[in-house]
Amino acid sequence: MTEFSYALFDTALGRCGVAWGTRGLRAVQLPEVDLATTRQRLLRQAPAAVETVPSGLAQQAIDGVAALLSGARVDLTPLPLDLRGIPELHARIYEIVRRIPCGNTLSYGEVAERLGDRHLARVVGQAMARNRFAPLVPCHRVLGANGQPGGFSARGGLRTKLQLLTIERACLSTEPDLFADARNSAQ
Repeated sequence: MTEFSYALFDTALGRCGVAWGTRGLRAVQLPEVDLATTRQRLLRQAPAAVETVPSGLAQQAIDGVAALLSGARVDLTPLPLDLRGIPELHARIYEIVRRIPCGNTLSYGEVAERLGDRHLARVVGQAMARNRFAPLVPCHRVLGANGQPGGFSARGGLRTKLQLLTIERACLSTEPDLFADARNSAQ
């Protein structure tokens, strides 16, 4: 019997993938340029995974990711992650980032402060670049200083990061917002 299973599923942004095992979710893959690339990138995180009809935890993850990418405010933090092979510091960073509510953001420095050392901002960036759980670990909600988008390792880079933040109706500026009242009443 194989250790991991996986499934591909449709979302508003395209076909995503999820891999899971007995210890939790192993990886989530945002859409790539084509289905073969999406599958290939997912299987890098869950070698020898077998494509399976999802149920239980996997179906919860699929439903949650699909809802999030359609604009619903979904809390994905209860979904357990299989963190084997992830450095302990990165796992701590992922725990902090998972608690950033939908539609909100933190800077790399703010995440580092929550770790206890603002000088770890670059380490936060490295952990985000290696995140195999997006959007369960919502690295798109972590920005550079002064609201700059920073980087994003998924296909489309910053354009995709900004698209995800737009879907979540995130405020990316501390400047007064003419549409803030309308956005808040829609929530």
